[in-house]
Amino acid sequence: MRKIHMKKNSNILIIVGLTSLLLSQDVFEGYTLFTPGGGGGGGIATTYLKDNNLNNIKTWNHSKGAASMPYLIAGDEPGWENTLLVYPYRVNSPSMESGGVGGAFEVLTWDGELVWEYELSNSDYQHHHDVEPLPNGNVLMIAWEKKTASEAYAAGRTSIDNPLNAMWSTAIFEIAHDGNGGGEVVWEWHLWDHLIQDADFGDDNYGVVADHPELFDINCGNVGGSGGPGGANADWMHINAISYNVNFDQIVLSSRFQCEIFVIDHSTTTEQAAGHAGGNFGKGGDFLYRWGNPQNYDRGNNSDNLICDQHSVNWIPNGYPGEGNFILFNNSGNEAIEFVSPVDEEGFYDIEDGQPYGPDDIIWDSPYYSTAMQGGAFRLPNGNTLITDCDSADIEEVTESGSVVWSYSQSGNNANIARAQKYAIDYFDEIDDGINGDINGDGILNILDIVSLVNLVLSNNYEASGDINGDDMLNILDIVSLVNLILGN
Repeated sequence: MRKIHMKKNSNILIIVGLTSLLLSQDVFEGYTLFTPGGGGGGGIATTYLKDNNLNNIKTWNHSKGAASMPYLIAGDEPGWENTLLVYPYRVNSPSMESGGVGGAFEVLTWDGELVWEYELSNSDYQHHHDVEPLPNGNVLMIAWEKKTASEAYAAGRTSIDNPLNAMWSTAIFEIAHDGNGGGEVVWEWHLWDHLIQDADFGDDNYGVVADHPELFDINCGNVGGSGGPGGANADWMHINAISYNVNFDQIVLSSRFQCEIFVIDHSTTTEQAAGHAGGNFGKGGDFLYRWGNPQNYDRGNNSDNLICDQHSVNWIPNGYPGEGNFILFNNSGNEAIEFVSPVDEEGFYDIEDGQPYGPDDIIWDSPYYSTAMQGGAFRLPNGNTLITDCDSADIEEVTESGSVVWSYSQSGNNANIARAQKYAIDYFDEIDDGINGDINGDGILNILDIVSLVNLVLSNNYEASGDINGDDMLNILDIVSLVNLILGN
């Protein structure tokens, strides 16, 4: 019979153990993934996976320069050796060229063997910046969509601001492995299907901009210019980051030039995504939510602009401190920020008549970072945030209070890091019976498991995951063992 023993005077030991844990757990135990040179692309590149002591756990060498940041995804079997790398890269001759140009991505094995790849670089579309791996194995791609000046004027644009006499709008493509080493488009969304304007009464998309925050005003902002990487360009939105919310089946995009983020419905069919109805939220491909610059839809002015030049927007994952909130790197503010969107438990966003989307303020901001090109911010399971200063090629892990507890700086030529992510050491090492000591079942060993184990001991309840020493009892010895396990002893 399993017994549970707990002496009252053991509370002191628990407190000592918890204090020791808290003092030593400032740094999240994980591996950091990044590719130097990802801010501008070109040349060759190496992707690194480093531990907290800056040792290389794994490297991947690439013949093409990085477009942005790489991603790790789980293969068909558990274990790091079955992990896949998704690497967006820059093609040799992009059809449209500006900051962040890419063109393709490849999926590589742990040993660097090519599984499949897909290129999007033609007369109509050019991939740039980010990709987003989906839980089903597909990959989302950001692309410029070329429109001629004639097409732009026909849609209500009043001026073209570049010598190319063109307008690069935005499209999102979902790519699936075709089973033959390549990919195929299985879903798509086009911003051009969701425009409004108040300049030409005769056009179909004419309307009162303030009455339609779900649409984008085609006359917002400039369209490219004569300078920048590659010379003249017609980049209008400069979407630089894409992220997916598995709970709501939604996509969020970050527009540097328009100083906004946009949320769209991924549950739609491609046909619904081209219209204004359908999908889980009934809006087709229209915006479900937007934030950062309400003057874009005539519900604010310049003083209401909350972000600009931002990158790396993403939702904080389930189980992480701040879960469900948005976090991003706000380049104009030289900081990472976190805010709470007005979303309900089903994924619908609240907005009042005549008012902009909230919130009016943020709930957390990081220490000062100054980078003009890219940059990233990702929440970690222990509440810290991994921040990338692209220009300086610095990666720092900061606590909620802003203390830097871990850092890495890349030196040498082409030393910039677009963004980086940190993965738990056992991220892909799934065990059918669970991880020993993972009391709350979140796949991570941390202070939350200590608290859960203490509660089990005090309440005389038995859980096999808490029986660290395997003696069929839960007591102070298991708590001490769990503390040592988390500390790496």
